[in-house]
Amino acid sequence: MTKTADICDFGWRAPDFRLPATDGKVYTLDHVRGERGTLIVFICNHCPYVKAIVDRLVRDARDLADHGVATAAICSNDGETYPQDSFDNMVHFAVEHGFTFPYLHDESQEVARAYEAVCTPDFFGFDADLGLQYRGRLDESRAVPVPDARRELYEAMVQVAQTGQGPRDQTASMGCSIKWKMS
Repeated sequence: MTKTADICDFGWRAPDFRLPATDGKVYTLDHVRGERGTLIVFICNHCPYVKAIVDRLVRDARDLADHGVATAAICSNDGETYPQDSFDNMVHFAVEHGFTFPYLHDESQEVARAYEAVCTPDFFGFDADLGLQYRGRLDESRAVPVPDARRELYEAMVQVAQTGQGPRDQTASMGCSIKWKMS
């Protein structure tokens, strides 16, 4: 089911977390925090929307690091019901796409709930003080990449790194719904 992320609630504070990563380490928000900004993105392995943007996400995360913005990705999908999103498959996905940032496993789904994440991909761009400044999309691509699309996420996060403020005009991300566990 396709979902659209909420609009940006400027200044909303990033909830802390402690999650295992595909590199064998455990990370908190402080571990992944960037000097001038932090990008937290909820993704998964099987979503066609994520597959359409993952290589550009890796490119943008690498380029944003040059501006003092750190990136971390989180998979919160139910890996039992959706085995493509299991932790083992997360490890393969991160290696296959050359992740240069932590890929974290939110098995309990508590972090996704704390962030009110709704889709994959769902982008949360924070300023240096961890106040939300961007809740938009990577670019205009949906389940099919758009060649030469404007780098909306990258431009927004460079602006955050330089001014501490995100753009007021943002287009929400769209993707597959997070696959919640049955309660």
